[in-house]
Amino acid sequence: MGIARLKKREAKEKLIPFLRQYGGALLGLLLFALVVHDIFGTHGYLAMRRTGQEIEKVNADIQRLNKENVRLEEEVKELKSDPRKIEKIARDELGLARPGEVIIKIPQSQQLPQDPAAKP
Repeated sequence: MGIARLKKREAKEKLIPFLRQYGGALLGLLLFALVVHDIFGTHGYLAMRRTGQEIEKVNADIQRLNKENVRLEEEVKELKSDPRKIEKIARDELGLARPGEVIIKIPQSQQLPQDPAAKP
């Protein structure tokens, strides 16, 4: 037998008792490390849950924006075709009036505060 074979045999004879004594603990430690990585890792359970919540939030924002888009499209159609809506904007925002009408503006400082509980 060569020296190399003897060294391999000695190493093997030392390794087997070591593995028998500490093998279970090493295997348990490895398994624990894998479980921790699966829970807290970059693609673990917590990261996937957080990503799912972000996806739900973005989908809710998309739905809200789609509803707002539809509302704004309807408003644009009304502004292009409804003369009463156009007249209301011209009167309220631009301060325009029909011929023969007089507009009286009261400054904000002189207006009485409106009681929200009072009915007109």
